[in-house]
Amino acid sequence: MFDAHKLREGVRDAYSAAATTPQAAHAFQVGRAFAESIGYPHDLLEALPAACTEAFAGVSNVAVYAAIPAGAIVLDLGCGAGLDSLIAARRVGLNGKVVGVDFSEAMLDRACRAAAEAGVTNVEFRRADAEALPLPDRSVDVAIVNGIFNLNPARDAIFGELARVVRPGGEVFVAELILIEPLPEDERASLTNWFA
Repeated sequence: MFDAHKLREGVRDAYSAAATTPQAAHAFQVGRAFAESIGYPHDLLEALPAACTEAFAGVSNVAVYAAIPAGAIVLDLGCGAGLDSLIAARRVGLNGKVVGVDFSEAMLDRACRAAAEAGVTNVEFRRADAEALPLPDRSVDVAIVNGIFNLNPARDAIFGELARVVRPGGEVFVAELILIEPLPEDERASLTNWFA
């Protein structure tokens, strides 16, 4: 198995490459067609900047199905290129706010560019690790997480941070890929299989 630092750097490199060259081949699916294939409505994607749709690399349409009320403070943990953040920003309205957090500077650059292109002013993006969130205790009404747990071995710490920042009575919506049986040892030994 890989140590946590080596895995983190491998994940960051892979997702930063998807942000820099989304049209290239990656160990995981990327882009607007992929987003549409997992349930993001065509019309919704059509209305969003290419900066966020062409580098989408989530696992589900969590921002579409999550209960996100108007006026809410939303955390988009592992926001990537900002697709879910922009969807959530529309849903919370001008009285709400979305904070997108990611550890890839390249993805955050795309997210910021997409928000500017869309004219969205109620979203901000922060660079941080999922297990050390730059948010006060009990400051979030809704958290959405679109596929980061299978990429980070510090899962207990991430759940702890979510419990810390989400207010009592708040909600967390998580989408994740799961294995239905353990991988063979030779497949677990490949860093690429953390993304496949």
